[in-house]
Amino acid sequence: MDIQVNGNNQTLQEGLTVSDLLHQLDICPEQVAIELNLKILDRQDFPTSVLHQGDTVEILSFIGGGT
Repeated sequence: MDIQVNGNNQTLQEGLTVSDLLHQLDICPEQVAIELNLKILDRQDFPTSVLHQGDTVEILSFIGGGT
């Protein structure tokens, strides 16, 4: 299936979850927020959120800093 991740097209196997995607990209789930088709997901839903053809995923990283 083809999806878009942070604006880039990616071809992935069918049935992957958001957790699977993060694992493939070597991204720690605790350090990001995920927007799936313009909806922010609860972190607890990552393992059960199955990706589908044409989905759009935005992976948002937290940046520390400031005073």
